[in-house]
Amino acid sequence: MKQVLLAALAASTAGAANVVDLSDVAWTLKSDSGNVSVPGKVPSQVHLDLLEAQVIDDPYYGLNDFDLRWVPLSNWTYSAPVSGLSKGNATTYLLFNGLDTFADIQLCSQAVASTDNQFRQYFFDVTDILSGCNSDSPELQVRFGSAPTIAINIADQDEDAWPLNLDFEFTKRQYIRKEQSDFGWDWGPAFAPAGIWQKAWVLQLGNGELYVRNSLLDLYREGQLNNLPPDQAANWVLNASVDVIGTVPEGASLTFKIVDLDTKEEAGSGDLVNITNHDDVITGSAVLKAADYKLWWPAGLGPQSLYNITIDVLSESGETITSVTKRTGFRTIVLNLGVVTDEEVAQGVAPGNHWHFEVNGQPFYAKGSNFIPPDAFWPRVTPARIQKLFNSVIAANQNMLRVWSSGAYSPDFMYDIADEMGILLWSEFQYSDALYPVDPDFVENGRLEAVYQVRRVNHHPSLALWAGGNELEILLQLLYPEIYDRALHDYETIFLNTLLPAVYGNSRSITYIPSSTTNGYLSINFSNPIPIVQRYQNLTTGSIYGDTDHYNYDASQAFDLSKYPVGRFANEFGFHSMPSINSWRQAVAPEDLSFESSTVILRNHHYPPGGTDTASYATSIKGMDEMKSAVELYYPAPNKDDAEANFSAWCHATQVFQADFYKSQIQFYRAGSGRPERQLGSLYWQLEDIWQAPTWAGIEYDGRWKVLHNVAKDIYQHVIVAPLWNKTDGTLQVYAVSDLWDEVTGKASLGWVGWDGSVVDVESSDSKSGEVEFTIGALNATLLATLDIAELTSSAALDPADVVFVANLTATGKTPNDEATKTFTHSNWFTPTPLASAALVDPGLSVTYDNGTDEFVVCAEKGTSMWTWVSLADGDADEVIVAFDENGFLLKKGEEKRI
Repeated sequence: MKQVLLAALAASTAGAANVVDLSDVAWTLKSDSGNVSVPGKVPSQVHLDLLEAQVIDDPYYGLNDFDLRWVPLSNWTYSAPVSGLSKGNATTYLLFNGLDTFADIQLCSQAVASTDNQFRQYFFDVTDILSGCNSDSPELQVRFGSAPTIAINIADQDEDAWPLNLDFEFTKRQYIRKEQSDFGWDWGPAFAPAGIWQKAWVLQLGNGELYVRNSLLDLYREGQLNNLPPDQAANWVLNASVDVIGTVPEGASLTFKIVDLDTKEEAGSGDLVNITNHDDVITGSAVLKAADYKLWWPAGLGPQSLYNITIDVLSESGETITSVTKRTGFRTIVLNLGVVTDEEVAQGVAPGNHWHFEVNGQPFYAKGSNFIPPDAFWPRVTPARIQKLFNSVIAANQNMLRVWSSGAYSPDFMYDIADEMGILLWSEFQYSDALYPVDPDFVENGRLEAVYQVRRVNHHPSLALWAGGNELEILLQLLYPEIYDRALHDYETIFLNTLLPAVYGNSRSITYIPSSTTNGYLSINFSNPIPIVQRYQNLTTGSIYGDTDHYNYDASQAFDLSKYPVGRFANEFGFHSMPSINSWRQAVAPEDLSFESSTVILRNHHYPPGGTDTASYATSIKGMDEMKSAVELYYPAPNKDDAEANFSAWCHATQVFQADFYKSQIQFYRAGSGRPERQLGSLYWQLEDIWQAPTWAGIEYDGRWKVLHNVAKDIYQHVIVAPLWNKTDGTLQVYAVSDLWDEVTGKASLGWVGWDGSVVDVESSDSKSGEVEFTIGALNATLLATLDIAELTSSAALDPADVVFVANLTATGKTPNDEATKTFTHSNWFTPTPLASAALVDPGLSVTYDNGTDEFVVCAEKGTSMWTWVSLADGDADEVIVAFDENGFLLKKGEEKRI
C-alpha cells in the first residue's frame, strides 16, 4: 500500500510551483471566550487538541460524553502563520479536503469563504488577499461554529418542518451536512466534534501549472449500464477524468499506461480519445482488450489482481503538464434486482425480483457485517488500525462490509486495504433515518458532496455499491397517510433526482439504490432522465422482493424461525451485548464495574434519550434489562461471590446470547440459498465498536473479539451444517449449505449426546441417528433430515434436559477459481431445551500447551462442554489481545480441541 500512497501524493503535487502542507505549520486553537488557548494540529479536531494539552480528560472515560458537552457548544478558532509564500506572479489557493463543519476562513484578517459541509473538498483563490497583505507570514484563521447550535438555528427557520424526527442526543442533525452519528446514536456517544479533520494545503501555481485535486477512473464492459449485468465477454472501457486547480489549456490530450502490479510489467498504454476539456476537468476514454487483464475477485472467490493506471495530461505540443496514478482492478460488480425468470421459477425460485450481488458475472453469497465509524474522532483512525480490523474481517470468513451511512465517507486508505484483501465495501451517502430538507441550497450542497465522493473512490475494485442512505424507505412506511405524498416527493427529490445522477453521471461500473433497505425497482429504462421507478409497496402476493432489516428485542421470541424475515438478502439484524470486563476497565473506575453502576447504565445508549438529558436512566435500563432477560431465559445466570468476577461473567453471558442468536439467524439465511427465497447475503449488525459500551458489535473498541466474531468465523465457512428449529411445528430441519460455485459431496453424522458424555441412541418415525450422504448444488442448500422434536420429547425416547443434538459434516469440493479439490468440515448443535433448564454437568475442562506443535490443547474429561471459552489469565487479559483459531465451541467428553 505504501507504493500506492506515494504515487497518489506525487500525482497531487505534480506541476505545482509551491505547495505548503498545512500539517507542518504551527497552529493555535482558541475558544471564542478566550479562556482556552492551546497548540493545535491538522488534521485534528478540537477534542483531540484539548486532550493533548491536558485541558480535558479522555473523552471516552466515564460520563465525559456528557461532561464535555461545553466543547461542541462552543465556537473555536484554529490560527497559524503561513510562511514561505511568494507574492509574485503565482496564483495562490487554499485547498481543504475536509472542514468539520461550519467554518469561516480568513487570511491576513480578510474574509475568504464560509463552508457548511463536512464531506466536501473546498478550494479558494486567495491571490488578491495575499498580494495586499503586509506580512511575510500571513495568519490563516479557520473559525468553527457550534454545529449543535447552528443545526437548531437552521431548524427554527424551517416553517415547513417534518413532524417525524429520530433524535438521539443533540437534535436536528438532518439539517446539516455533518456526520449524523456525531449527534449521538444508539451505539455511540454525541461529541459533535469540530476541526480541520482532513489534510489541507496552500498552493501557488505559476502560469500554465496545474494541481490535481481529484480524479476519476471508471472501468466497465463495453455496453455496460448501471444496475444491469454486463456482457462478460465484452472488452473493457477505461474512462478517465482529471479535476484540476488551474486551467487545462486548449488542445490538451490524455494518455494512459497500465502496469500489472504482480509482474511489474506494462499491460497496456496508448492515447485516450473522445477528449472533452471543461478548463478545470479533462476527460477521455479508451477501449482495452479484455484478454490482456486479469480479474479482481473478493476474498475466498479468487485472487486480488491489481494494476496501476497512470493518466498523463499533455499540452498541445506533447509536453506532460501533470499526471495522476491510481491503483485499480478489473472487475464488474452488480446488484442484480432483475425479475425472476420463468425458468428460475420452474427451478423452485419464488417469483418476484432478485436482490443479490454478482461479481464478474457470477452470483455469490455475501457474508459479512456492518461497519460503523471505528472512532468518534476520525483523525485517530489510521491505516494500521483499519488493517488490524480488516485482518479480523478476513479471519472471520467475511467478504463484504456494509459501510453504514451516518458515519463518514471511507478514507482512501480504507479502500486501498480492502482492494488488497478482497473485502467488498457496500458504500452509502451520508443520510440516515430522517426526512431531509429539499430547499435548493441543501440539495445542491448534497449534490456537490456526492459528485466529489463518487469521483474520488470509483477506481477501487472493492467498491460494491452506492446506496442513497440508511433505512429511508422503511421510514416512509411509518408516516401517516396524509403526509405520505409530500414525504415521497421530498425523498425522491434527493435520493432519485439528485444522488442517482451524481452516480450515473460519473460511473458506469457501479449500482445505485436510493435506500439501504428497499424492495428494488418497479422498472428501469435508460431512455428516461431518471431511469429507475421504485417499487415501494407495489407488491404481488406470493412474490418475494428486496432485502430485510430485522430487530426483535423480545428475547422470548429469539430462535423462533417464524419471526425471522424471508427475503432475498439480510442487510441488518442483531441484538446488543456487553463488552468484556477488559474493555470496561479502560473506560470506568473500578467501583463502577457492576451491571447496576449508574455509569455503566448511562453509557448504554440503547435506548437513546432522544435529547440532551444526562440522566435518562429509564431508557438505558430498558436496554440493560433486555440483555439480562435474554441471559436468564436461555443460560445459567452467573452468581459469583466476587463482585468483579460476577460482572465479568454477566458481560460474557450477554455475549453468548448475542452469538447464539446471530448464529441462528445467519444459518437460517444461508439455508435460504436453497429455498424459494433464494437468499444470497447476510450482513449482521455490527462489525466493531466506536467506544466501550453495550452495543451490537462483534469486535470491541480495542480489537478484542467478542463471542460473536468467533461464531461468525465458524458459521461463515464455505460449507456448513445448519440445524434449524421450527418452534411453530416442533421440527428440527438439518441442512447442508455451500456457497461454493461447484457441486459438493459428503457425509454428515447426526446424533444425540448426553451432558454426561454418553451417546444417546434415539429413533423416531421420521429420522434416526447415523450418517447421511449428501450432494449440494452450486451456491445452494440440501435438506439432510427432519426430526420431530415435539414427538421425541413428548415420549419417553428423549428427555430434553439431558441431551444435545450434534451434527458433524465432512465434504469435498473446489473453491472458486481454484482447481484443487479440498476437504471441508463443520460441526453444529441444537439443544431441545434452553441451557438454563438443561441438566448440565461439570465437563472437567483442562488446558495444556503442546510445545512441539505450538498449540493449546483443550480437553473435556467429565462431560459435554457448551460454549467452551478460552481466554488469557486475568493478569494478562487487560493488556494482551489474542484471537484463538476457534473459541466458543462444543467439546464432547473425551474430545480435545487444538488451537
